Amino acid sequence: MPLLNQLKEYRTRLGVNQTELGRLAGVSRQTISLIERGDYSPSVTLALKLARICNVSVEDIFSYEEDEQ
Repeated sequence: MPLLNQLKEYRTRLGVNQTELGRLAGVSRQTISLIERGDYSPSVTLALKLARICNVSVEDIFSYEEDEQ
């Protein structure tokens, strides 16, 4: 049940690198990298911060797909 994201695309549109986005959001570059790769699901607070920085809704960046069983 992965949390999918478009963070890299929105970061690119902003014209910032992972380090700069991390600074704006108050997290490390490594955290941004993990989120972009789908290896880390951000807290609700961090997801809201990232959406605000990108000037979009959380749903624009993140989506959730349930496993079909």
